[in-house]
Amino acid sequence: MDLSASLLASLGLALLRFRWQGLELEMNTLAPLRAFAARTFLPAAVDLCSLPELEEQFGRLERELRDAGSASALVTWLGHYDEVQAAVDEVRARRYIAMTCQTDDPEREKAYLEILTVVDPWRKARQMEILRAFSQHPCLDSLPESYGVLRRSVEMQVRLFREENIARETEEARLSQQYQKIVGAMTVSFDGKEQTLAQVGRVLEEPDRERRQRAWEQIAERRGQDVETLEELFDRLLVLRSEIATGAGFSDYRGYAFARAERFDYTPADCLEFGRAIEELVVPVCREMDARREKQLGIDRLRPWDLVVDPEGKPPLHPFRTCAELLEKTEKVICSLDQPLGDLFRQLRRSELVDLENRKGKAPGGYQSTLSEARLPFVFMNAVGTHRDLETLLHESGHAFHTLLARTQPLYAYRSAPLEFCEVASMAMELLAAPYLGTFYGEEDARRARRNHLEGILRFLPWMAVVDGFQHWLYTHPGHSRDERAVAWKGLVQRFGGREDWSGYEGVLRSLWHRQLHIFEYPFYYIEYGIAQLGALGLWRRSLTDPAGALDAYRRALALGGSKPLPELFAAAGLPFSFGQDNLQTLVRAVREEIQRLR
Repeated sequence: MDLSASLLASLGLALLRFRWQGLELEMNTLAPLRAFAARTFLPAAVDLCSLPELEEQFGRLERELRDAGSASALVTWLGHYDEVQAAVDEVRARRYIAMTCQTDDPEREKAYLEILTVVDPWRKARQMEILRAFSQHPCLDSLPESYGVLRRSVEMQVRLFREENIARETEEARLSQQYQKIVGAMTVSFDGKEQTLAQVGRVLEEPDRERRQRAWEQIAERRGQDVETLEELFDRLLVLRSEIATGAGFSDYRGYAFARAERFDYTPADCLEFGRAIEELVVPVCREMDARREKQLGIDRLRPWDLVVDPEGKPPLHPFRTCAELLEKTEKVICSLDQPLGDLFRQLRRSELVDLENRKGKAPGGYQSTLSEARLPFVFMNAVGTHRDLETLLHESGHAFHTLLARTQPLYAYRSAPLEFCEVASMAMELLAAPYLGTFYGEEDARRARRNHLEGILRFLPWMAVVDGFQHWLYTHPGHSRDERAVAWKGLVQRFGGREDWSGYEGVLRSLWHRQLHIFEYPFYYIEYGIAQLGALGLWRRSLTDPAGALDAYRRALALGGSKPLPELFAAAGLPFSFGQDNLQTLVRAVREEIQRLR
């Protein structure tokens, strides 16, 4: 997931230093985190969390924009505007990183909430005044064609902005932070010690079925303790989001969310059609795999704790013991794949812009975020020693490569891409690096890891359709009850799910969506994974016969950042921008053939 600086002093890296005077989070390793380009507008010592100082800088921007009397002057102004935005965003990113690295630290929480409740609301209103003036500037039409994507984005931002929504968006962000805090605090006592849910989740890969069931039940029981809290939190988010959409002139939040995400190239109907294609072409394949799994396990029905264990009774894949080993070996994998990308990973590793270990109080999931002024990535995840951790690091490394390859784009807005293509960068890296997993495993386990990964991609697509379809239902059925949304959720799971039997655990199934943080924090951010997965598979399929060409296309497209419309980014990578049945069928066939070859 793409969202940005690194491990905290509590882990011994001494990489981040929290300073309360000025509420600033600073890096001790100053050399690699120096600003990518020298400031030409902002003073070096400006306090970007001080509203008076921010007002002074935004006032300067406003006056300079008014005085810009030519296209070249407007381009110069844009450079100054970008400099301010990047610097402020980096401060915000550092505080977000500090908070997610330890959600139970009240000082970090307070610093991040200061950004959410003080700086962000002020900035949104003030920034929109400037963007509105920019969108009406008499020299705007004289800018080169390359500014077209930026102009389209600014026009949408201006169209959607309502000052009365700022307070609602602030509360929405605060509630989302509470979700992270609630989930980050979840632990259970297992094997005689307190463990996070991710740590206990490793047991689900073990051959002992009774032990797997016990671990699964304890995880489910712990999650169940916060069901009412999370339901109440989500009810409040639904109300806020409905008010935001109505305030912006939309009949429902779905329409607003698609506009805010600047989905110019596909519609809600396209997403639902993609789901139907998955139902027809992928779900039957997954159910076949389930039937095979039942037979291999020697059981008459799959249960929820039977879904990730090796069906042949082999022990779990353990690719590494320490996160240092994970980093070292992943660097070797990427260098074997492509030396230029290996050099980028080495830069990330040496800058120590990572926080990999799972621990109590750490926010769930994984992300890559960008330190915008340094133009450097930060990778966050929750590693517990599983193969999935290795896949996650490769995934987030793909995002990091995207950040590093696009860092020379002249416009700040173009140094990031639409999410649908950001996820091509990450998912393709998982697939392109797979042939080199011998760095972690012997030949047999490396083949097993590759096979499991491809099977996991097929299983992911129906899950994506469930999560995306559920959000379509949620936001087009205003005023629904908790029971009604539980019925809608279970209906989607039944439609797209596998053969597993939930008898006796219907309550767990009812609230299974609580584990999907996107539903709480990033509404409608999930279809991107499905669209991008097709792009990643397209690059992988090319790599089977033309590995050098696939890598060249990968690097070339990532270097474009967001400077082109979404279909053109796919085209730059040699990919069709298509999630219809024909493209899906071709890719599913290729995946099935490769799985068979790896058996």
